[in-house]
Amino acid sequence: MKGEIGIQIEQEFQKCIDAQWVRKLAQEVLKAESITPPYEMSLVFTDSETVRRLNRDYRGIDEPTDVLAFYMLPQQGADADFVSPPDDVTHFGEVIISYPKAVEQAEEQGHSTEQELALLIIHGILHLLGYDHEKPEEEARMKARGGELLEKAIYT
Repeated sequence: MKGEIGIQIEQEFQKCIDAQWVRKLAQEVLKAESITPPYEMSLVFTDSETVRRLNRDYRGIDEPTDVLAFYMLPQQGADADFVSPPDDVTHFGEVIISYPKAVEQAEEQGHSTEQELALLIIHGILHLLGYDHEKPEEEARMKARGGELLEKAIYT
């Protein structure tokens, strides 16, 4: 089995997001992180209200956000009772991105929507792989790695 990356784009954003580009970027990030198949993960591009609702329901934060990552791998300090499927496939989880928030942030930062999407995709995947930004040293590590991956994605 190869690496499987599911991509779901809400109908209203389908003309704005190139699914092949998203898949290629995700594959490059996983490869750069030394992840080899078989694996699976999903990337979902949706509206801000859906992301706000998920943020409220799963994180207890009733605010919009740009990206959420729901990981399936055991994370440091997580409940050890979580059982992975016995299929030899690494199930990373799902990254959910608010396309309208990406557009808004791209305008605020003065760069393209594609660059902002790349940043959010990379950020979400790094979360699935166990990176975090709760502590200053974790944030510095994640930000540095995200920057390296973004630069590589833009210039390759």
